[in-house]
Amino acid sequence: MISLTINGTPHRLDVEPDMPLLWALRDELGMTGTKYGCGIAQCGACTVHVDGVAMRSCSVPVASVDGARITTIEGLAEAGRLHHVQAAWVAHDVPQCGYCQSGQIMAVAAFLKQYPTPTDAEIDENLTNICRCGTYPRLRAAIHTAAASLKG
Repeated sequence: MISLTINGTPHRLDVEPDMPLLWALRDELGMTGTKYGCGIAQCGACTVHVDGVAMRSCSVPVASVDGARITTIEGLAEAGRLHHVQAAWVAHDVPQCGYCQSGQIMAVAAFLKQYPTPTDAEIDENLTNICRCGTYPRLRAAIHTAAASLKG
């Protein structure tokens, strides 16, 4: 049995230890906000937070995070209020197709904890999630807006 706390709720899963965390979330728990993109941890569509650290869940064996606190896109907002990154995404109309956006948002939320006032160079260097629609200019603007909202 694998024990995980996901979005504040404890879960015990009877799954194969090498099952990717992504499939445990989606198939076992029905949390479909985390998306499958490439399956090789390159695109970032599957990004979640494991004990506060952004990780690409398609390549994380569920047994390796036994006992961890997982936050998915479903748990990012608190008390019915959008997370500041989610609010910035809405303000800048970032998504086009939207498929990668849950992973993008999760990556940015973790990134801003380390880089609360990021430069464009820091954004380029540290955020490697892929958006096939190419919404990078809106993404960058939303990141700066989210960072500014942290100061206020």
